[in-house]
Amino acid sequence: MASGDWQRKLVEWLRGRQGPDDLAIFSMNIAIVIVVVNLFARVSWLGWIALALIVYSMFRIQSKNLASRSKENAAFLKALGPARPWVQNPSAAWKELRTYKHATCTSCKQRVRVPRGKGKLRVTCPKCGTKFEVKS
Repeated sequence: MASGDWQRKLVEWLRGRQGPDDLAIFSMNIAIVIVVVNLFARVSWLGWIALALIVYSMFRIQSKNLASRSKENAAFLKALGPARPWVQNPSAAWKELRTYKHATCTSCKQRVRVPRGKGKLRVTCPKCGTKFEVKS
């Protein structure tokens, strides 16, 4: 078999498949954490949970039902809420945490991002137009 033959077959097999999305990557990372914990805990059921998460991740990655996997991924990201940036890109979330502060509008509870270290700021809510002061 030629060296490029298996690569061509792999590319053909992966064509039209889901590929890794946020939910698959998250479940794979949780499985890795469980495996590391199981190295010290030596509990058999933790190994089975890690194996189930790996199988689920591989199922998601290889699935051809793109619409269903996309809906599941969107529901997962919606359920994460404010933790979403920390799951998708932890380094960018950490950088933003150090450079910006998040304030909440007093009337509509919309979250507004303001720069840190600028003292007292007068902020206008983009959603309702209410003006309020925030210490950055």
